[in-house]
Amino acid sequence: MIQVVSSAWALLLGMCLLMVGNGMQGTLLGIRGGIEGFSTLQMSIVMSAYFVGFLGGSRLAPGMIRRVGHVRVFAALASLISAVMIIYPTFPNTIVWSLGRVLIGFCFSAVYVTAESWLNNAATNENRGQALSAYMIVQTLGIVIAQALLLTADPSGFVLFVIPSVLVSIAVTPILLSISPTPPFGTTKPMSLRTLMEFSPLGCVGMFLLGGVFSAQFGMAAVYGAEAGLSVGQISLFVAMFFVGSVVLQYPIGYISDRMDRRSLIVITALLGGAGSIVGMMLGHIFPILLATAFVVGGMSNPLYSLLMAHTNDFLEHEDMASASGGMIFINGLGAVLGPVITGWMMGTALGPGGFYLFTAVLFAALAGYASYRKTQRAAVPVDETGNYVPIYPSATRVAVEIAQEYAIESEQEDDETVEPESEDAAKTSPDSGNYVADDTKRD
Repeated sequence: MIQVVSSAWALLLGMCLLMVGNGMQGTLLGIRGGIEGFSTLQMSIVMSAYFVGFLGGSRLAPGMIRRVGHVRVFAALASLISAVMIIYPTFPNTIVWSLGRVLIGFCFSAVYVTAESWLNNAATNENRGQALSAYMIVQTLGIVIAQALLLTADPSGFVLFVIPSVLVSIAVTPILLSISPTPPFGTTKPMSLRTLMEFSPLGCVGMFLLGGVFSAQFGMAAVYGAEAGLSVGQISLFVAMFFVGSVVLQYPIGYISDRMDRRSLIVITALLGGAGSIVGMMLGHIFPILLATAFVVGGMSNPLYSLLMAHTNDFLEHEDMASASGGMIFINGLGAVLGPVITGWMMGTALGPGGFYLFTAVLFAALAGYASYRKTQRAAVPVDETGNYVPIYPSATRVAVEIAQEYAIESEQEDDETVEPESEDAAKTSPDSGNYVADDTKRD
């Protein structure tokens, strides 16, 4: 890990500052929307717009990078992000905010693609897993720091919009001034959605449902807090708990997933997420319980993303994994676009703020039910034949997921190389084997 940080510190620092900026603007808009008197449905459209832009950016960014290079794309889009963050308080209008969110989503997606390409270039076969871990830690740390910074000024003023704008501008500096060479860029052509669905129906359906869960907690958690009457400090802590839960529970769930039928673990994890959502809907007025439910929902939904990726890979050949990742991310993005809109509609009905948790509960229940159904349609892959679980966040682009796929393949191949010599030695010493060696004489 130290080697990774020392070789890619500029990139990791820049990404941390970018995540602080992104985390601040997302939560801040939810709070400021309530101050401006925007309805829940209006705010849901604003929040959904980010995922529209993000989905478009992930599709168009590779072509931009190939045409003008990493450095120009990174600098240009970071400048646009910084500018849009200042526009928000200047023009408090839902149409302006929605257009700004589309642009920011597009820019962040392309910036992530650029940064993750650099990360992949800086990593080696020996430290790729550590590089991914460092990248995930930096992402989460940035979002958690963002929530703390929301307490430094009045959300009805300009200062809290200026801070993320400045941080995004600063984030470009260490990356562009580092001596790391810009990497060659190439992406794999995505697998068709029909083919992907044939390989893994659960992976595709699960990714769509999970896109709704993730976008609801990332885009609408602050809106929920504002509608529920929470203070700015309480909203900040509430949003942070989703990401704290994801970090704490990601690795234990990953450890278990390599030792049992992943579909069963998907069912259990989804049911726990659904149970946490129900408790949040019923007892969310008790703040400590609200924080606990956010921890559980975030701690279940983020590992589920990696679980579904790993489950899909269990039915793919190594050479197909990278191309499948593009389709999986696209399906997840479609669910993410719809998530905030449906959540906002449910919160705008008689359900009130409780509609936020009811929406995630329904999606978790649907995922658990479909995973249970799929268990009756196809035999489980033997545990010793499954690929390795690699943690990855739903906010990652196709480049980061392809890095994770490469690491999973390399880890699996290393495991196979470790097992094969042991098997050969066992065969030589087993009396039941035709290769049994006795008294230094090989038996025919």
